[in-house]
Amino acid sequence: MKGALKRRPFPMPKPYKIPLSVLVVIYTPALDVLLIKRADAQEDFWQSVTGSKNRTQEGLRQTAAREVREETGIDCAPGTSLAAGLHDWGLENVYDIYPRWQQRYAPGVTRNVEHVFGLLVPRATPVVLSPREHTASQWLPWREAADQCFSPSNAEAILMLPALGGVEIAA
Repeated sequence: MKGALKRRPFPMPKPYKIPLSVLVVIYTPALDVLLIKRADAQEDFWQSVTGSKNRTQEGLRQTAAREVREETGIDCAPGTSLAAGLHDWGLENVYDIYPRWQQRYAPGVTRNVEHVFGLLVPRATPVVLSPREHTASQWLPWREAADQCFSPSNAEAILMLPALGGVEIAA
């Protein structure tokens, strides 16, 4: 029909975030840690890779590999050369969702469960940030990286790196 108006579909509301997430500490054999700066924060919010499951059926390892790829361009999915470097550290953090991000979750959801992973990568691994999520990256020695994190659970995970990353170092 000429001149007929096309119907625009109504935009679908953005689904609420699932309060099950991952924290992935990306590090080198020398225990330098990758930190990325959040784009949606006014302060210097430096952190490791974090992100929620996209769907409840998504496995935590799958979530970790997806978030690493989305946020840093580093591919550690099964079948890639870095897949063997992704390790579930067997740690879980339960924390109150920051008020500034509460609206992303369903009404009544106030706490998140975060599963901690480590990803060992070669020293010269390139990083390509997702500009909508992060504005800068830096590699720091593990203790300095822990000091830069805005999240206490992220800093704590980095401080555990010498033991959990499978490398022993002198204090």
